[in-house]
Amino acid sequence: MGSGCVKVTKYFLFLFNLLFLILGAVILGFGIWILADKTSFIAVLQMSSPSLKTGACILIGVGALTMLMGFLGCLGAVNEIRCLLGLYFTCLMLILLTQIAAALVIYFQRETLKVELSDIVVDLIKDYDPLNEDKRNLQDAWDYVQMQISCCGWTGAEEWENNEILRNKSNTEYPCSCSNRSKDLVEGRGFCVLDDPVNGTATYADWPVHEQGCMDGVEQWLKDNLGIILGVCTGVAVVELLGMILSISLCKNIHSEDYTKVPKS
Repeated sequence: MGSGCVKVTKYFLFLFNLLFLILGAVILGFGIWILADKTSFIAVLQMSSPSLKTGACILIGVGALTMLMGFLGCLGAVNEIRCLLGLYFTCLMLILLTQIAAALVIYFQRETLKVELSDIVVDLIKDYDPLNEDKRNLQDAWDYVQMQISCCGWTGAEEWENNEILRNKSNTEYPCSCSNRSKDLVEGRGFCVLDDPVNGTATYADWPVHEQGCMDGVEQWLKDNLGIILGVCTGVAVVELLGMILSISLCKNIHSEDYTKVPKS
């Protein structure tokens, strides 16, 4: 019965570690995507916020470590090597504690992160210049966000009135990516000319743009996908806990089996 228990635990642990290999690859790929992405809202953050770049590097490190753990767990389970199983358990516990700590930091610092993000976007809008090639990727990323979410500015289109180029042109132009007209979205970046400005001047209220700010759109996206996000996080935690339980059980069973094989004097 003891031998059967060892075999069952061993094969279950092996399967769980295959999941860890896959999970590690997903986390590693996600971290690389954050650093490499140039066409979505992530690009706006990672090019403007050092903290997100640091977070992406951490994700890459965690992903690589998770893959290594999966390999060690598979090797320790198949060959019943107690030191590898102990190392596997320790690493798994440290990762789980780190994830809990990171979740708590994000939860308690959410308002600070929201203010930081708002400042980043406001500065981006103020300095937006289609001719500035140095910030081309960043500005294209923000245009992509406004088109995909059908929004304008962070809190509203009025923020674009602070743009120096539009202000110098008396707001007779407006951001094409904000437009609610399909012909403007063909270009998708830069500024479009207002058809009939009054006395050569205009305000954001005269622009054919979306009224909703992107902040509301981003928050709505998070609300719509909150269940998926929590489900993934819970699933990862459950798999990690099961891996810890199986590794400890296998260690104890291996010790018990080895002890029963010692001949009695």
